[in-house]
Amino acid sequence: MKRERYEVCVAGGGVSGAAAAIAAARMGANTILIEKSGCLGGSLTVCGVGPMMTFFLGEKQVIGGIAQEIVERLIAAGKSCGHVKDTTCYVSYVTPFSAEGLKVVLDQLAEEAGVTVLFHTMAAETVLEENQIKRIKICNCEGISEIEAEIFIDATGDGDLAYFGGLPMIHGRTGDHLTQPMTMNMKYCNVDMERLRQHILEHIEEFPRLRGKEELIQSGLPLSVAGFSNELRMAIDAGNVTIPREEVLFFETDRAGEVIVNTTRVVGHDPVDAGSLSRAEREGRKQCVELDHFLREWVPGFSDALLEFTGPEIGVRSSRQLKSVYMLTAEDILEGKAFDSAICRNAYPIDIHNPNGAGTDTSFVAQKSGCYEIPYETLYSEATKNLLAAGRCIGADFEAQAAIRTTPCAFAIGQAAGTAAALCVQKRCSVQQLDGREVRAELSKHGAFL
Repeated sequence: MKRERYEVCVAGGGVSGAAAAIAAARMGANTILIEKSGCLGGSLTVCGVGPMMTFFLGEKQVIGGIAQEIVERLIAAGKSCGHVKDTTCYVSYVTPFSAEGLKVVLDQLAEEAGVTVLFHTMAAETVLEENQIKRIKICNCEGISEIEAEIFIDATGDGDLAYFGGLPMIHGRTGDHLTQPMTMNMKYCNVDMERLRQHILEHIEEFPRLRGKEELIQSGLPLSVAGFSNELRMAIDAGNVTIPREEVLFFETDRAGEVIVNTTRVVGHDPVDAGSLSRAEREGRKQCVELDHFLREWVPGFSDALLEFTGPEIGVRSSRQLKSVYMLTAEDILEGKAFDSAICRNAYPIDIHNPNGAGTDTSFVAQKSGCYEIPYETLYSEATKNLLAAGRCIGADFEAQAAIRTTPCAFAIGQAAGTAAALCVQKRCSVQQLDGREVRAELSKHGAFL
């Protein structure tokens, strides 16, 4: 069986895994990144997720580093308008971007850093010996082969490496273990944005968060919309829409008239059960058909829009979490708890889509600074010496995970994991032996806002 050896192996090439691999390689670690699809970027490039939300607390930017570098590259390439005001008024700023542009930028950064990338490759088995991952088995067009590494980073989103290795995990919320609903995104072009803007201005009472802020709609910024609740309720009551959602949500990309619709809600399915996930994909497409008819009939500007795609994969908000040395909690977030070993700051609220159906619980940060921190100890467990988690599968309870799962935070966590992995290689130490304050100091040298 073919076997290769690297200093750092990252499984999962979403935003967190890409940032982890780039960070580790930039620090001199011989790094390989494996990704199941044919591009980097994960949910943003494979599931149609956008915009990036959010780098900011009010007017203050709290996430920088590799994430900000990527935004600047996108702007320079004409593939993003940068950070712009959120016209839904849910957060202060969002960052629209071109998914095709992001694919290219991530390829460039990985290549420049010297990362070895294997696309169309998945982890199949984790081999542990004496609390240490000796190797993982991977599957691709060559069959089954193996990768050895000094440090492994699980950026699979679902915590696959940890789960395959038998590490302690938690799944969903306490009690019933249900996860947040999955969403099949849709992308349209040729949406008449001027007609849509005019409708919102003429019916501003139906968009309560925008009352008194009409200038946001008139500004010409890429338009983010949350509304059309009455129309959606009527369609549901008439039996034309079966989506358990209370409002329609969509976002204009960096490209005028191109819109991402984030409104389907697939409940009662488990993203880490293959059969259930497959049924969720079918249900997502069924809901997209309903939503397409609804948008064309009820939402001004969509009558002549062109549906570019659904998916291509359903989006997963939560699944498995590593049972880490420190589990981030909702209380930590609401209190704005500070940590000496903080590797990331974030300001996105606890945002829980109801696992049982309609309704969304949004709990905003109540602490004076409005920020909260994520400590290094959420990235590893006591069960193995050489595994770090990155992205949405780090150690956090169900409620806390609902706040840290978004793109800018995932980028920042990934950069921290890659930095920690490279430090472990340099110091020839385990992930537990590495002092989180050293990771924090190193991140600050590379543009992280800590």
